[in-house]
Amino acid sequence: MIRFFQSILYVLWRIWFYVLVALPIVVMFPFLLVLSSREKWYPQFFWLARNVWANVILYGMGFYPMISRLETLERGKSYMLVSNHTSMTDIMLMLKASKNPFVFVGKKELVKIPIFGFFYKRVCIMVDRSSARSRSGVYKRAKARLDNGLSICIYPEGGVPNEDMLMDEFKDGAFRLAIEYQIPIVPMAFVDNKARFPFAFFKGSLGKMRAVVLPFISTEGLSVASREDTTRLKNKTREVIFEKLSEFQHQK
Repeated sequence: MIRFFQSILYVLWRIWFYVLVALPIVVMFPFLLVLSSREKWYPQFFWLARNVWANVILYGMGFYPMISRLETLERGKSYMLVSNHTSMTDIMLMLKASKNPFVFVGKKELVKIPIFGFFYKRVCIMVDRSSARSRSGVYKRAKARLDNGLSICIYPEGGVPNEDMLMDEFKDGAFRLAIEYQIPIVPMAFVDNKARFPFAFFKGSLGKMRAVVLPFISTEGLSVASREDTTRLKNKTREVIFEKLSEFQHQK
């Protein structure tokens, strides 16, 4: 009987998440529609997403974001933001972790989410990972955003790892783009997202949601023509995130 009531609570909690995702968008719809219509207005769109939308969802779900910064982003500078990917709340926590406006590169399937998908399509860079043409098109669209002084966020695992895995292997795309534009990699470790709001439907808990912004990794002097440069940068980034996640796991 207790498990039955727990299951009901989990179902209601999951439904509440989607209500919180949609509600601020509905309330702010006219402003978001205008601000997403021109690229030059994107920083104002980002401000609303970061300070209103993300806060409503995280605090409304009973999560308390805690951001630790070992290095600070400079205002007006472009970066490549990367982290481990374990939860739908990764989007909101990434918004809280960076005051610098950035654009997500994410899978096209998110367009199907009602209301959220409408603006996701307008402001994010979508990729169909099954299509080589779509993957190559990401570079063109990302370059346009970087030319406008924005940063880019990519989850380099390319998806969510199996439940028993701490992290999956990284793909090259984020690192090739960072090298080509000579922008620093900003590695982040999302410590609690998997425990707080995993993709497993009947799991999760309230509580703190920590992100650690790790020391930046320079791409200066690296060449996109060198496969070895890309591989070393990718492996180094994965290693520092993995080590930080492992450190927190051992503290449990």
